[in-house]
Amino acid sequence: MSTLSDTPARYGPISKWLHWGMALLFAAQFVSAALRWWLPRDHAVRDFFWSYHTDLGVALLLLVLLRGAWGLMNIKNRPSVHDGLIGRLATVGHLAIYALMVVVPLIRVIAAAGSDRGLSFFGLRIFPAQQPEITWLTSFSEWHGELGWILALLIVGHITMAVGWHHLIKRDGSLQRMTR
Repeated sequence: MSTLSDTPARYGPISKWLHWGMALLFAAQFVSAALRWWLPRDHAVRDFFWSYHTDLGVALLLLVLLRGAWGLMNIKNRPSVHDGLIGRLATVGHLAIYALMVVVPLIRVIAAAGSDRGLSFFGLRIFPAQQPEITWLTSFSEWHGELGWILALLIVGHITMAVGWHHLIKRDGSLQRMTR
C-alpha cells in the first residue's frame, strides 16, 4: 500500500486526519448539545451553537462510515493491539465507541424521517416533513441524547487511557503513533 496507509509502526495520514478531524467535530457537537441543555431558550449563544448540530451530526455519520471502511482496509497494517486484559478492554471500548458513533446519529436520522420537520443536510432535503408525524419513527429520538452522552463518556475514557495510561504511565509510544 501507499504511504497514505497505516503501517505496523504508525497510523497513516488519512487515519490521523480522520481521527483528529472527527475529534474536533465531535467536540463541537458535544459543546452544542451541552449549551442547548445549560442555556435558556432564545439565548443567542445557545441558538448559534445549536444551529449546526444537525448538519454536523449527518456529516459525522458519513465520516464515521468512511473512517470505518478505511480502518477495515488497513486493519492488517495497523499498529499492534495491546495484549492482556487491558488490550481486550481497549478493543471492547473502541468497538463501543464506533458502534455509538454510528447508532447515535442514525437513530436521529430515522426519527427525522418520520418527523414534521423532516431532515436537510446543508440545505439539501433528505427527508420531507411528514404530516402527520410517523410516531414509531419519531420515538427513536428519545434515545439520541442519552446515547450521545454515553458516547461522550466513552470518549473521555479513551482520552484518559491514551494520555494517562499509554503516554504518562506506560510511555509505550501509542499516542505518538497517532500524532506523528
